[in-house]
Amino acid sequence: MTVGDTLRAAAERLAAVSDTARLDAEMLMAHALGLTRSDMLLRAMREPVPSGFAALIERRMGHEPVAYITGMAEFWGLTLAVTPATLIPRGDSETLVEAALERAGAAGRALDLGTGTGALLLALLAERPGWQGIGIDSSAGALAVASGNAETLGLAARSAWHLRDWRTSDWAANLGTFDLILCNPPYVETDAVLDPQVRDHEPATALFAGPEGLDDYRVLIPQMRALMNPQAHAILEIGANQAGAVSALAAASGFAAELRHDLAGRPRALILG
Repeated sequence: MTVGDTLRAAAERLAAVSDTARLDAEMLMAHALGLTRSDMLLRAMREPVPSGFAALIERRMGHEPVAYITGMAEFWGLTLAVTPATLIPRGDSETLVEAALERAGAAGRALDLGTGTGALLLALLAERPGWQGIGIDSSAGALAVASGNAETLGLAARSAWHLRDWRTSDWAANLGTFDLILCNPPYVETDAVLDPQVRDHEPATALFAGPEGLDDYRVLIPQMRALMNPQAHAILEIGANQAGAVSALAAASGFAAELRHDLAGRPRALILG
């Protein structure tokens, strides 16, 4: 069978586990061929199928995310390495980058709390050559991914990566102060019903934050002012139903909060200042 024939059959199988079955099949086939998806669609549809493709489909049938199978994800036009040590960057989180760029002058210093792949910080640094930043995470595996992404993107000289856990008393020691803080913390309720590809594969420590999904906001927000320069802003990702609760936590710590929605119209980020 050719690549084109096999893609049709693979998409039919994947429809049982994915709402984007055809796209998943194409991305996995392109990965198996060592081509971009565009190159594959343009010039490889009549080529023979690579031997490793069937195994990739079986992994996807087990609900393993495509990004973990291929080891990469796109975010803000950047190609980032991902592993099961990190959450997979979502397009919804680009709402935070948009808000950050509106407030980022020609030069400054940024902190990315719970950096994962480094997506938020690296997107900001890629757009603002005069900026430097620090990413922290409690996972050594995630920091290795973020540091590697910085090297690949040519941003290592303007970024640093530190193993820190904001649940410990001295986590912010020697970090200094910042003009922007970016944070996509755990915010999923402990008993939330999640898609198997999220629940069974992405790191639980980066997802869940107590019965209301608010535990990490309660820890972080009261500590943020000490990390912020005058006129600085902190931009937090939130769950779709958390704007009121997180805004109240911000107000209790003396912050005004501005809500931003993602492209689907859902509440997605709070800008604290």
